[in-house]
Amino acid sequence: MKIVVIGGGSTYTPELIDGLIARGAALGLREVWLVDPNVERLRIVSAFAERMVHHAGARFRIEARTDRRAALPDADFVLTQLRVGGQAARHNDELLGRRHDLIGQETTGVGGFAKALRTVPVMLDIARDIRELAPGARLVNFTNPAGIVTEALVRHGGVPVVGLCNNAITMQRGIARMLQVDPATVRIEQVGLNHLNWVRQVTVGGDDATDAVLQAYMDVLRHDEDPIHLPPWMISLLHAIPSSYLEYFYLESQIRERQRSGAPTRAEIVMDVERRLMERYTDVHLCEKPAELMERGGAYYSTAAAALIESLWLGDGAEHVVNTRNAGAIPNLPDDVVVELPCRVDARGAAPLGVAPLAAELHGLTSQVKAYELLTIQAAVSGDEAAALKALLANPLGPDVAHVEAVWHDLKRTNAGLLPTFGGHG
Repeated sequence: MKIVVIGGGSTYTPELIDGLIARGAALGLREVWLVDPNVERLRIVSAFAERMVHHAGARFRIEARTDRRAALPDADFVLTQLRVGGQAARHNDELLGRRHDLIGQETTGVGGFAKALRTVPVMLDIARDIRELAPGARLVNFTNPAGIVTEALVRHGGVPVVGLCNNAITMQRGIARMLQVDPATVRIEQVGLNHLNWVRQVTVGGDDATDAVLQAYMDVLRHDEDPIHLPPWMISLLHAIPSSYLEYFYLESQIRERQRSGAPTRAEIVMDVERRLMERYTDVHLCEKPAELMERGGAYYSTAAAALIESLWLGDGAEHVVNTRNAGAIPNLPDDVVVELPCRVDARGAAPLGVAPLAAELHGLTSQVKAYELLTIQAAVSGDEAAALKALLANPLGPDVAHVEAVWHDLKRTNAGLLPTFGGHG
């Protein structure tokens, strides 16, 4: 097997390599090609990856390239984990929100919108190269905003694609810790969209444990020292555990107040973490992923990614929570939209498992955000400014009519040179 990782200079890459080391023999993994335009980051990360592989006695080799077209031929899997514009663009996204008193988070609100407009055209270029140079390859997307990017690839990419986020496995492992049980026995029904989903049911060893989990989670919230967190009664009201990203919707006013306080952006925090990680990665004596990598926010990424690749390659039919076309699984959402939910995964791809319809209080928000996502893709693909304005207005965290044009002009100015489909700003 040959795997190509686009965005291979990411500080996440050693986490991914760790998972591939664990499953490399079962996969018959021969080579992992790391692709990144940042020569220095690629040099440091690929050298560390080589040390990890050698130290573990794994049987695959690491290759590094700045040109993805040189890496793609004969690839079996292409993994995408890129960030157009780097952390600096992420920082600007957050500041864009703050300037207009809106949420500027990486994947939600105006920040997620800006990131999608930068990212979708690049991802479709990658898909075009895969079709030409590795027509038998399967694409596994980790790039945020993962739901929008996967939806764009499903609609316009022309390659087999599955989207993966570590949110579901992080939730599943957290529930296992709360209940003090083996994670392998815990199954969660997490449904909705990427970064906009709810855990509605939990089983342990096949037995329903939902009520016990909800009660345990409410107890956790009662002792949460962060002043911004969901009230326990909200869990009881929904009879579900919301994704942590839903705090941006349910607690919007509190989060905007925190933004006004001048707190550091998440990008600033991550840039500091990444600086320290890259320093650690240059240590020629370091041969295993460092503990500091957990600060980066990619918990269980390697476990989820390697397990998904194994299911797609070996066809084991295991269950994974992934992003794929709904195909009737959530009855009150359109069949052709991308959703995040449990799927049976084998060599044919991800087959969504049927679930109950979304309750009205979940369905309303989900439908609105999906409409925003589809308009965002339309704008990113076509350069249609009317679609961009409609997307901003459809976003529950977006500006109102009085401010939408100012936000849009500010976004274009801030992203000059990074919006290839919008004339004069590409």
